[in-house]
Formats: sequence, C-alpha cells, structure tokens
Amino acid sequence: MKRFVKCIILLLIIFISLHCKAYSSDEFLVQEMLENPQTGEVNLDVNTDTASVEETIAPSEELSSKSTTAPIEDDDDEDDMTDSIEEEFKFFDKLGRDKNANIEAENIFKKVMKSKITRTDIPSFLLKNELTADYKRGPIDEVQYYFGYRGSLNGLFSPHKYSTKYDNLTTEVGVYGKFKNPHYDFKLKLRPIPKDGVNYIDQLIGDAYIVNTQIPNHKIIAGFSRVQTGIEGGTSSFLLPFVSRSQIGRTFGNARSMSLKVIGNYNYADYSISAGSSGRYITSGMPGAEFNGWINLKPFGTHDGKYGKLTLGGGINSGHNRNDYNVGSVYVGYKHKKLWTNFEAAIADGYSGSEGISNKKASGLAFTLGWKFKPYLQVIGRIDSFDPDRGVRNNRKNEYSIGVNWFIKGQALKLVFNYVFCQYQNAPDAHRFIMATQVML
Repeated sequence: MKRFVKCIILLLIIFISLHCKAYSSDEFLVQEMLENPQTGEVNLDVNTDTASVEETIAPSEELSSKSTTAPIEDDDDEDDMTDSIEEEFKFFDKLGRDKNANIEAENIFKKVMKSKITRTDIPSFLLKNELTADYKRGPIDEVQYYFGYRGSLNGLFSPHKYSTKYDNLTTEVGVYGKFKNPHYDFKLKLRPIPKDGVNYIDQLIGDAYIVNTQIPNHKIIAGFSRVQTGIEGGTSSFLLPFVSRSQIGRTFGNARSMSLKVIGNYNYADYSISAGSSGRYITSGMPGAEFNGWINLKPFGTHDGKYGKLTLGGGINSGHNRNDYNVGSVYVGYKHKKLWTNFEAAIADGYSGSEGISNKKASGLAFTLGWKFKPYLQVIGRIDSFDPDRGVRNNRKNEYSIGVNWFIKGQALKLVFNYVFCQYQNAPDAHRFIMATQVML
C-alpha cells in the first residue's frame, strides 16, 4: 500500500511537470483571445432564457470611461456558510488582480478603507491587487502573495486563579498561483513563527500543493494539504466562526498530510476522496497509509433561496501511524437569509489530529447557531460536548460558547469576541474571555 501511494503521487507530479510545458506560445495566444474580450467583439449569451446579442467594450475603452480607482468589491455573500469540502480551494476561482483598479492612484490606507468586502465563506485580502504579479516568461502566469495573522488575548478564570495568555494562533506568508496552462494552480504557505513542542522544520511548511481543474466540476490536488476530518476539522483557520475549533474539530482534525485528493462539486452533492501518508508534517515521510472520504448532499441545490441551503454530510478518516485509527463524522448545516446553524458529531476508535496521535475511543458533538444582523456583524453560540475516553467514566468535557464576529472587511480584517464556560466532570469549572484579531494582506 505504501509503495502504491508513493508511485501514484510521483507519477502525478511528473505528469503535471510535463503537462505544464505542453502549451505552445500559439496556444497561449488563442487562450488569451478567448478569455479577453476584443474591441468590437460581439458576444452571444446563450446562458439566459432569451438569447441576447451585446457588444463588448474592450478593457482599454472601459477604463477610459470609468474611474481608475474603483474600490475592491466582493459583495457576493450568497454562500457564507463554511460547510463545503471545497472551502480550502475556492479562492483559486477568484485569483487575479482587479483589472479596473489603478494601484498607484492613492495611498493604500485610503484604498483599504474604501474597499467593500462582505463575503465570508472564502479568504479575502486587503492588498490583493498590490501583491498580485503577472509573469510573461516561464510556466507561471500569475501569482498573489499574501500575509495572514490570527492572534488572541485570553483571560482564564478558574476557582481561586486568574491568568492572562496571548496566543499566536497562526502567522503565515504564502503565495497562490496559476500556471500558463489554465488547468493548473498551486499554493505554497509558510509558518515562520516557531511553535512550542514542534520541530521548526516540521511546522514551517503549512501547504504545498498543485491543483488540476481539467475535469469539469472536479479538482485534483497533489501535495501537502488539509485532511477533511469533519467539516470544522477540515476548515481553514481564517474561516472559523469561533476563535477555537470545537473539541472534535481540534482533537480529530486540523491536520495535514501528503496525499492525492479528488474533489467533486455539483449542485446537489459534493465529495472528497484522498489517499496518502498518515504523517502530519511534510517531513514525516510514510509512517503509514491513510484514506479519507467525505460526501455532502444538498437537497435544495446551491442557489435556492426560497427554502435556504441545507447540507447533509458524512465521512471517514482511517489510517495507521503507530496505531490504527478510524474516525467517523456526520454533519447537518442549514442557512436561510440571516440564520446559520449546524450540527456535527464524531466517534473515534483512535485518531490522529493536530493535538496528537491516540488509540483511545473518543466521541463528541457540537451544535452552533448564528445570526447575521448586518453583513459585518454576526452573533453566534455553540454547545460543545466531548468524551476523551469512552472507557473511563465521568470524564466528559462540555464547553458553552457565545461570540460576536465583527467583519470590518470580510475575513480580511475582523475582530472576534468569545466567552466560553468550561464544565468538566473531573476538573473544576472555568471561564474564558477571548478577544482575537485577524488580518489578511
């Protein structure tokens, strides 16, 4: 099994390298003409009920009639419920500089303040245009460099004890990119701030993968990326509704591995299947094999506003790393207008998440409810229960959380306030007040 997985990953990387060079300059020219409207070009719109003919204005003519300091706008908030197994890779669909923006027209601070970013289901960046570069030579077409930071100040109260703690939740620098072959994207992310208890080289590389989009409605990902163990366990840190993941999310999930992954996305279902190494760092090698599968059913489709959006999901994470481990998860999510809610439960016979490897039989569940009063203001609550070892009695951990998310500029700039009441059967109750900041440039 180990040799088979190694061969698959090696063959895919070789195929990608060769395929990226296969496009000749003539093909690039044809592709550019197809994607970029020409002066006087006539487009026949066949995607509407009534076909219409309209003349397209060339970008140069359009710029002359519009302001060159157009603010960054991203008000497409139709899908702000982070329950898709494709969340980590959605940003590639929006990669690229705003063609109408003049990055030298005014100072960056004013541009940031004028920008309109409300969408919260994908990462947003304050300096997207300024940090995007085009390359005329070589296999790379366009890249966007970025910086991300999440940090929190915690007030911890327990009987006869109080402490204050600062957490550097994540600090990262990275690059999203597109090859000149339009079917290939890539991402590389580094985490330069050392973490206690982890070898620096192990934790330095956060993501390193290539995405192929040649098959309609599918993405094939090869490299080091997130493992989809549950919905919240497989969600990017920058999209979390609370400062911390639920107990099942942070215990069973929030991990990465070297794997080959296939993601399919349709109106009424999406799925993810991956196979690879059970190692949790890019330097781990092949301590064992791992399989991960997840499927979401969307009975109302993706754009049905009348009944809202309903997602029913489930999956399994199985592998071997010193111990065999198997984690099964189920998920129900619903969003309608300003309401957002979900329920997730998981049961494990051994697990391998961000908090380490264990052979214990554990289980837990979390129920979350949220309401968006405004596109920039959300109030949320969560009931979170976890049994770290079903073989031991009276050791359940319950956490009750309420929070406020202030999306100043979507996920690109936000403040988070959380209160958590920690109720433990085998330890004193405790209280946590958390204030967190998130910035993405």
